[in-house]
Amino acid sequence: MTFEKVKDLLVEELGLDADEVTLESNIREDLGADSLDMVDLIMSIEDAFGIKVDEKDTVNIKTVGDIVNYIDK
Repeated sequence: MTFEKVKDLLVEELGLDADEVTLESNIREDLGADSLDMVDLIMSIEDAFGIKVDEKDTVNIKTVGDIVNYIDK
């Protein structure tokens, strides 16, 4: 499941507890990611899912659900 894989990446990248990460979690506000964390996270997602995230799309990624939807489309 995409969400589980994204959740694992977030837990690893940001040092979170798994139960902190939900589809509704705002990556910056709820999970405490800064700009550098976001860059690292996008790179990890690209590697894990074998995709390329367009830079212009990154501004629309605010929540964990946004990431999952982006990957699934």
